[in-house]
Amino acid sequence: MNTAVITSEKYSFSSYKTYLAAALFIVGNIVVPQLCHLIPRGGLIFLPIYFFTLVAAFKCGWKVGLLTAVLSPLVNCALFGMPPVASLPAILLKSVALVGAVELVSRKMSFSIWAVAIAVLAYQIVGMTAEYFMDFNFMHALQDVRIGWPGILIQIVGGYFFLRLIEKW
Repeated sequence: MNTAVITSEKYSFSSYKTYLAAALFIVGNIVVPQLCHLIPRGGLIFLPIYFFTLVAAFKCGWKVGLLTAVLSPLVNCALFGMPPVASLPAILLKSVALVGAVELVSRKMSFSIWAVAIAVLAYQIVGMTAEYFMDFNFMHALQDVRIGWPGILIQIVGGYFFLRLIEKW
């Protein structure tokens, strides 16, 4: 992968490929969180709802990433009650921020583990700031870093290697 995103012309909102790709990533964002929730506090530790959003945005661009970012938490909540409705605004905000961060990073640098790390750290900073202003609770805003640091590492390292694995897809 020379660049972080494959040409976005392939994935326009008028193309069935966009919705097919998003559906595949959404399924990933449904199955992996369900597996993580088998572990006590697994969702809080591994932050699984963001993994395939990250992959979708890097692999297919912001359109597929945005569909994945918005629909994954909503479908998970509707089907399984996780994430809880009260958590949806913060999760949706972070998911969309992740797509935006990937898009910005993709425009400025070629694909590398550093590009993935910058995108993940950027959405976390935006998300923490927004979460703080949602309820003015500093400890709650830092929850992803305090409890979810393994998930952040999985997003960076696992996301990079998974993207390399599916490079020719």
